[in-house]
Amino acid sequence: MNKQNMTKLNNVTDYKCGYAVILARPNTGKSTLLNFITGQKIAITTPTAQTTRKQIKGIYTSDNCQVIFIDTPGIHKPLNKLGEYLTQQAIDAIEDADVVIFMADVSSKAGKGDYWIVENCLKNINKPVIIAANKVDLIRDEIKKEENIISYKTLFDKNYPVIKISAKTGKNVEILLDEIKKHIPKGVPLYDEETITDQNMRMIASEVIREKIILNTKDEIPHSVAVLIDEYKTEGNMDKIKATIFVSQDSQKGIIIGSKGQMLKKIGTDSRIELEEIIEGKVYLELFVKVKKNWQKDKNALRMLGYEE
Repeated sequence: MNKQNMTKLNNVTDYKCGYAVILARPNTGKSTLLNFITGQKIAITTPTAQTTRKQIKGIYTSDNCQVIFIDTPGIHKPLNKLGEYLTQQAIDAIEDADVVIFMADVSSKAGKGDYWIVENCLKNINKPVIIAANKVDLIRDEIKKEENIISYKTLFDKNYPVIKISAKTGKNVEILLDEIKKHIPKGVPLYDEETITDQNMRMIASEVIREKIILNTKDEIPHSVAVLIDEYKTEGNMDKIKATIFVSQDSQKGIIIGSKGQMLKKIGTDSRIELEEIIEGKVYLELFVKVKKNWQKDKNALRMLGYEE
């Protein structure tokens, strides 16, 4: 943080700074909410579950408060080593948080996945919890909406506050922020007021490429793909990136490459265009595809791909 901003913020004696973790089952809109709060796209969003695989910090700074939001991977009962890693990421984030935002997709009633999260992650925590009832814009029947919300409230033994929001449209997000701020402790800001994420460009490039793979291949690939940035360097006014796309089956490699390489070209073009918008400059992107059999179950492969500490 530069000295001018630090001095300005420290002069406010009641300034607050703390951590808020966003927790939910897959595909409830956590990343969409984080992107809306920060005002920029810092987490990839797709219609596919398990899009988020790592903790992503989004920093919200106002005149009297800084909230460091932690977007966690969608939690579910783990089925492999990757699933265990994703769940542990979320649990670790809860321990460091000052407040937990439990996101509920109120377009449907609470299900087994929601119950599993509460029983295994939130049952005995001594932290404030806010229920963010998301996707209220998708259900017009008010009676059904209230019934769905009640199904989430009754998962908990305590009477936690419920804020009805739409992460997509921003409805009531300011109200949610006000509720979060109530639980943030006094403290000096940890980040400069212009900083909105802790991600570096290697991480961002990896996630952007993975997003374009998911969006272009639909349900054929998502859970079996990972992206490793082999090289990222800046030469003049151009960022040069080499990345390897890992899949777990030979057939998936064929899907990624596509007929005459057209799918890989499309993924590369879409990724390059978005990365150029992010850095506001030119990007040269080179993509490779490799098969790593059942990498989701391989501890060494997970470590290589950044999914193991």
